[in-house]
Amino acid sequence: MQLTPEELVREFQDAVLELYFARKRIALLEAENAGLRAHLAAAEAREASD
Repeated sequence: MQLTPEELVREFQDAVLELYFARKRIALLEAENAGLRAHLAAAEAREASD
């Protein structure tokens, strides 16, 4: 499959945009994961002290 220079630029721009949103989603998931881990650690600490 042969792409024109304009198509290549469009494909590249689409890939960059997808990467941008994927990285934002990853950051949100990492923050959510950290919150869940902290919540779990607090629950385990409460159980251990009971």
